[in-house]
Amino acid sequence: MTTNTEIMTKPAAHTWWWYGLLLLATIGILTVYQEVLDVYEVSILIFTAISMAMVGNKWPGFRGHSIAVAILSLIALQLYGSDLGAAETNGVLKYMLASQSAIMWMSVFFIAATFTYFGGLIFRSSYTEKVGSAFTWIATTFGMTGLMVRWRETHMMGADIGYIPVSNLYEVFILFAVVTALIYLFYERRYQVRSLGGFVLLVISAAVIFQLWYAFERNAHEIQPLVPALQSYWMKIHVPANFIGYGAFAMAAMIGIAYLLVSWRANKNPDSGLVKAMPPLTMMDDLMYKSIALGFAFFTVATILGALWAAEAWGGYWSWDPKETWALIVWLNYAAWLHMRMTKGWNGVPMAWWAIVGLFVTLFAFLGVNMFLSGLHSYGSL
Repeated sequence: MTTNTEIMTKPAAHTWWWYGLLLLATIGILTVYQEVLDVYEVSILIFTAISMAMVGNKWPGFRGHSIAVAILSLIALQLYGSDLGAAETNGVLKYMLASQSAIMWMSVFFIAATFTYFGGLIFRSSYTEKVGSAFTWIATTFGMTGLMVRWRETHMMGADIGYIPVSNLYEVFILFAVVTALIYLFYERRYQVRSLGGFVLLVISAAVIFQLWYAFERNAHEIQPLVPALQSYWMKIHVPANFIGYGAFAMAAMIGIAYLLVSWRANKNPDSGLVKAMPPLTMMDDLMYKSIALGFAFFTVATILGALWAAEAWGGYWSWDPKETWALIVWLNYAAWLHMRMTKGWNGVPMAWWAIVGLFVTLFAFLGVNMFLSGLHSYGSL
């Protein structure tokens, strides 16, 4: 007879290899790069390993994704050696694993996943929706690989240039696409529902199209030295935390659109194919709430980290810079959303509309401020 203790400990026993792999990887990185890592970077590395261990313990897909990214990145680094020009002469790098090539593959698979998810929804094909999930995993893996390889490419351009690739709009749009996809894939597995994939992939595809335009029109893919304010370890934790928040907020808004569409259709014809193909309204409402709660938690952490970074870079925690002011507006907006949900019991159509409006507020704080306002964060302009 299986005891409750055995049931609780059995899943953990299956992931000891994952913990061991992360431990070996962390020790390996510390050994190889000990001369260039400072105490802050070592702390970030250890925290990242612990976070990956916790996520991977509950999510098998994340383990496979992380291993695939590591293998592809190591292959790319091996093919590069110390010659950045290898990206033009080596076929594997040129067409697949150089950062630009991997990011292009990411773009192709994200757009393909969008059409595939909607195809599965329209034709009520679970197999097609599974293909959409596979495409999303492939795109996410290529996107993360592209960022990892780009990180190495920045260092190969010069010791004074190397940086983590989350420093400009081009790089963070890639980060946004990858993070949003991972958040969606987590909840897709947890709720065992794929019919929302097309809606969430729409906002990811929009980000992909923007970064493609930005690369071809503005040559934003070219690696440039960082401005002094960005040469900080704070960037390595502030920006990723911020974009987990952005990704979760974007996902909530797209689920809000799906909620409104299904709610409208259900009022007209409860037996319509769309209503039957989509998850129950209560499930979408719950997922919207959990997405905003997740995003709010990370956005709060990112805002605090940003204040600490500002104190170090500019001598003050808060200066009412346009970017800071709009970040506060975003925070207050979602704080109010959560407050009304948890204390007043608001749900359904009004909260779905609020989540959608919240995305536009967030979009202006992220992109609009850079386009129309100036301030200390002007290095992020288009």
